[in-house]
Amino acid sequence: MGTMSRLRIGVAALGMAAALPAAAQSAAPAAPGYTMPATAMWDLPATRGEIYRILVSFPAGEPPADGWPVLYVLDGNAAFAGFAEARRVQEGTDIGKSIVVGVGYPTDKAYDKRRLYDLTGGPTSSPPYARLNAERNGGWDKFLDFLTGTLRDEIGKRYRINRDRQALFGHSLGGLFVMHTLFTRPGAFHALIAASPSPFWHEKEMQKEERDFTAKLVSGKIPKVSRMLIVAGDREEAIVERWDGEDFAKRIEPLSAYGLRSRSQIYVGEGHMTVPSRAITDTLRFAFTWP
Repeated sequence: MGTMSRLRIGVAALGMAAALPAAAQSAAPAAPGYTMPATAMWDLPATRGEIYRILVSFPAGEPPADGWPVLYVLDGNAAFAGFAEARRVQEGTDIGKSIVVGVGYPTDKAYDKRRLYDLTGGPTSSPPYARLNAERNGGWDKFLDFLTGTLRDEIGKRYRINRDRQALFGHSLGGLFVMHTLFTRPGAFHALIAASPSPFWHEKEMQKEERDFTAKLVSGKIPKVSRMLIVAGDREEAIVERWDGEDFAKRIEPLSAYGLRSRSQIYVGEGHMTVPSRAITDTLRFAFTWP
């Protein structure tokens, strides 16, 4: 057979292969997706009917007598995996002897628009984001009820947990929510971590909440208060998220005299969306180092 004949047959074969369905071209089965070890997942309804996807990373072995400490991670679809694996590879330490709970939504997307309702107290007063006021908003107190009630009870049924060692991590609007939690329910968590917080979203309201909280703390009207970690990146695209985080950290530092222990960190080279990954180790240490 001549060279040209062989070439024509080869081209024809390629054309036939291209015309076949994709399934016929490859007999290899689809590879299974990756499942993280030492994790669990289920959907949990709130009392008002909304469904949340709960993701849990748990340690091996028997829990301590007083139970495992717990870190709740907001925007769990996006952030849980990094925290879970960081916890798992450190199971020989206090950090690993803990439970991480991702609080997300029944979707495969990293973020769900429901977060605007869960993490805010109403429409934003920030002009650059006013277009988002068309979305449902203003449900943060109901969401906080869910975190400290329904969800905490459910985790307590499934695992032996230490209810005095409960921590909360939130990024961006989640950081705003964490600040609101400190101001309005200062003893609800042992430790709070606000990453790239967005208090400008509710500028006047957050200023009032902070003043009221400070006055109550200084006057001795708050018997139990969380400790607080504030982190941000030096390349935050909305620079006020760095400025607001830094300024807030400076304002609350003197409150250590009244029981509020706080720390802050600016990550060099990190932008808004990379701060959560950079903050994983600092968050785990802050949440799980005892006392």
